Amino acid sequence: MRELTERAAYLQGLAEGLDLGRDSKEGKVLNGMINLLQDLALSVSDLREAHSDLETYVETLDEDLNDLEGEVYEDSPLALDDMNDEDMVEIDCPNCHETVYFDPEILEEEDVMEITCPNCDTVVFIDEETLDYTEPDTYDI
Repeated sequence: MRELTERAAYLQGLAEGLDLGRDSKEGKVLNGMINLLQDLALSVSDLREAHSDLETYVETLDEDLNDLEGEVYEDSPLALDDMNDEDMVEIDCPNCHETVYFDPEILEEEDVMEITCPNCDTVVFIDEETLDYTEPDTYDI
């Protein structure tokens, strides 16, 4: 398939071959449409080039981020390669139905009261032992 700019130039040549006067109503409309097509073809060409550049840039960022994650999480206890599924607690999120994995040792921390789904932020686990709920003695009515 030829480029849009080449096709617009071909149409311009056809219009000039018809020898429609530029001053006639039909000639003005036809030349205006061809000029519009040429401008659109150039814009599309520029957008394709910018998209290609952006795609290359995003791929480079993705590779760099992947390398950085490998360096940061290499020695971390959160590295997924080091974790066994048997050592993890798994809960299905009631909202997005993704499986949420977490280390059961996190429940031993006093300040952890609930665990949320990383995909949709829905609470998937509440540690009722750490909740300090006391029923009020009186109710304001």
